[in-house]
Amino acid sequence: MARTDNDSWDLASSVGTTATMVAAGRAMASADPRGLIDDPFAAPLVRAVGVEFLTKLMDREIDLSAVEPDAEQRMQAMIDGMAVRTRFFDDYFVAAAGAGIRQAVILAAGLDSRAYRLPWADGTTVYEVDQPQVIEFKTTTLDELGADPNAERRTVAVDLRQDWPAALREAGFDPTRPTAWVAEGLLIYLPPDAQDRLFDNITALSSPGSTLATESVPGLRDFDPEKARAAADRFRQHGFDIDMTSLIFTEGRNHVGDYLTLAGWTVTQVSRASLFAEHGIPAPQLTDDDDPMGEIIYVSGTLGG
Repeated sequence: MARTDNDSWDLASSVGTTATMVAAGRAMASADPRGLIDDPFAAPLVRAVGVEFLTKLMDREIDLSAVEPDAEQRMQAMIDGMAVRTRFFDDYFVAAAGAGIRQAVILAAGLDSRAYRLPWADGTTVYEVDQPQVIEFKTTTLDELGADPNAERRTVAVDLRQDWPAALREAGFDPTRPTAWVAEGLLIYLPPDAQDRLFDNITALSSPGSTLATESVPGLRDFDPEKARAAADRFRQHGFDIDMTSLIFTEGRNHVGDYLTLAGWTVTQVSRASLFAEHGIPAPQLTDDDDPMGEIIYVSGTLGG
């Protein structure tokens, strides 16, 4: 289903499905014997959403060769990519806590369980911002699992296309305190002007010493919609209906690092390939034609740093 200006979703529809896909990837990466990440909540959350294809995929109950001839290779590349991505943002939050930051905001939180699984310092408040249906589902499911957050968790049930800064303040957010921000797996689902507004709002809400982590996907400009539609047709035949061409925005956009630098952030950028090397994981052997997103650049920065 094509995106509209006022569309909404749950975790089994539209953009929300991608959050469940990410959680399935985290579950599989957590089961990897290399132990790069450990997200004990990912698998039960995916099961609770109830998308049969993703549950079976997570449990390795699907013959991927029936979907794509090199699907196993692609699947391992996805698992490894999710492992280094998750570890990047986990390490970022741990470092922010070590630097004394006691206020964190996770934008488009989806099925992110970091409020429950990271070793937050005493006195930390974690704000999770997402669609009301997404927030309600995750909160209820984790409550039923008997999970307790390791920090004070405050949910902000608001669409990022609305006045989320006001909603964040109403939830108790203090813009005079340094904040650790994360926008993980979000930017490709925003039009270029919305990406700029997101960073403008973050900057306006941040005091000096605040930090930010996100990622840039420069290869998105080479996204091939015909190949993506063909892949969507193959997955649809196996009961999974998602068409990325209807969810992402491929128009040219400002370079994340450059935009943040101009806004006063001191920025560090690291490639996904570098993260693979850092953690001793072989880089996926996919050509640019086979990897629809191309290289991913992970970005972190400090305001006024």
